[in-house]
Amino acid sequence: MIIQPIVEGPGDISAVPVLLRKLCHEAQAWNVRIAAPQLCRRSQLVKRCHFQKAIRVAGSKALPVAGSDADCLGILVLFDADDDCPAELAPKLGGWADGVADGRPCHVVMANREYEAWFLASIESLRGRRGIRENAPPFPEPEAPRDAKGRLKQRMNPGRRYSPPRDQASLTEGLDLASVYRGCRSFRKLVSAVGALLQTGGVRPPVWPPADWQRPSLSEG
Repeated sequence: MIIQPIVEGPGDISAVPVLLRKLCHEAQAWNVRIAAPQLCRRSQLVKRCHFQKAIRVAGSKALPVAGSDADCLGILVLFDADDDCPAELAPKLGGWADGVADGRPCHVVMANREYEAWFLASIESLRGRRGIRENAPPFPEPEAPRDAKGRLKQRMNPGRRYSPPRDQASLTEGLDLASVYRGCRSFRKLVSAVGALLQTGGVRPPVWPPADWQRPSLSEG
């Protein structure tokens, strides 16, 4: 099975495949391929004509692969919610996708409010990586505030600035997925979407999400 991501930013191009591969590894989905993400500006993703064009282009990328079903292509749209409500906008976009996806599974996930909120939810696992301070404090309710990028910068060494194209993929590689799952509802939506794509493609994880993701961490008592 091939998963074709659609993303909004340069940093996402390298980071989202890393994240999806980590999730597929947890699901023991060894034969799933992550295609190179398709880039589409956020301002276009929230407009029906541009969004549906992006879905059509993603669907057209289903190329024959030896030993696989060329039609088995799942589309995953992932971008920041910013000030929009994911519970309202994501289903609306999903409806737009259904009309042009030609039967291919398509899921829309919005990181609330920004992808970087997922880093804040797992900041302990990122200490010492890409300029994150060794004593960077945890952040309660990481999805609540605006400007997660700025709050991430506050947890970096003096003089260090967060750059998505430079840092996002490496920080994604270091994420403790269980911490993000427990701390971020929008990440749980992503995990659910990936599970649905895998099942549609005939890949059935033994347990999804992993049972230990549901448990409090030792630091949470």
